[in-house]
Amino acid sequence: MATKIIPHGLEIPSPGPGVNAWDAEAAGAPITIAATATAVPEHAITIANVKEYLNKVFPLSESRVSMMLDVIANAKVEKRYFVYPVDYTVTPRSLTQTSLEYQEHAVELGKRVTEECLERAGLTPEDVDMIISVSCTGVMLPSLDAYLINALGFRSDVRRLPITELGCSGGAAALGRAWDFLKGVNEGNVLIVVVELPSLTFQRRDQSIANLISSILFGDGAAAAMITRGSGAARTVESGNGEGSCPQILGAQTHIVPNTMDALGFDLKDNGLHIVLSQDVPHLVREKISGIVDGFLGRHGLSHEDMSAFVLHSGGQKLLTHVEEVLNLPRELTQFSWDVLKNYGNQSSASVLFVLQEWMRKARLAGGDYGFLAAFGPGFTVDMVLLQWT
Repeated sequence: MATKIIPHGLEIPSPGPGVNAWDAEAAGAPITIAATATAVPEHAITIANVKEYLNKVFPLSESRVSMMLDVIANAKVEKRYFVYPVDYTVTPRSLTQTSLEYQEHAVELGKRVTEECLERAGLTPEDVDMIISVSCTGVMLPSLDAYLINALGFRSDVRRLPITELGCSGGAAALGRAWDFLKGVNEGNVLIVVVELPSLTFQRRDQSIANLISSILFGDGAAAAMITRGSGAARTVESGNGEGSCPQILGAQTHIVPNTMDALGFDLKDNGLHIVLSQDVPHLVREKISGIVDGFLGRHGLSHEDMSAFVLHSGGQKLLTHVEEVLNLPRELTQFSWDVLKNYGNQSSASVLFVLQEWMRKARLAGGDYGFLAAFGPGFTVDMVLLQWT
């Protein structure tokens, strides 16, 4: 087998067909998603709740109400979860108050998914070499990972990477940064913890289309993933995570579309975060996605037609529909994304990890099958990860 000499004289066998032959990240010990965990708060919000509160909360004209009812019907979101009941969620509060609420619930949900993920991976806090914490719906200084380190007993020298401003693409980006870190070590464990609480960004006095749509689309949730490299990393998923197998990470990439800064994001104002959600986002996906996806996969000697799984961020029905249509995907390759959208709404950066967990728990993929994971965020950004099931 051919080898490549890299610094320090280490020889790495070249990988097999389908992967860039001299890509060091695809060679050596596998980098594997060993376990996942998800959690949602207790208050379920249904379509009926949304219709009931629409007129109570927003002083809309009859034509605007009719339009919003059509949007609700087409959104494909049947249930979401909030940290507070609807009556309190729609009550205007100061930025100071919502910041305190964000910190309380972010730490609580973060602890839940962290402990569950560690248990499923068969690891302890002392085994973790790096924590990547992700959120865009609130601000904490110190960041979430610091609270988890103190509460759960992680090592004092654990490396930390808070990701706070990547929006919905943050979960996918975290997988890429975990892969980056583990490429540089023979053995290691990276814990990703994602907490998003979009309900705390609700703006009752904002009647913009973006705010109205976000009020029927976004839900709260948390997710965690353990990324490992070294002995035992490619084992079957723990029984608590289902009967599926663990995918390896073969590559990751970020693609930002030029001149799309106003497509997606938040504006921070006196009373909190205000959603920026351009109607151009689905069109950007339709126009750009084919070239972006096949450009990324082509660097690994693959195309989207070689994928057996599409682990797509549940950003909305238009986004998913456009990806399916442009790439000519059968519904079975995206069904888990639709299921997460239906049952949880768009949970920003946590959504893609919810979808990943569905693939790991429920899919019956053969060893060697490839998967494409992607999430879309402000910038306009696409974060992508190439997976291969064991």
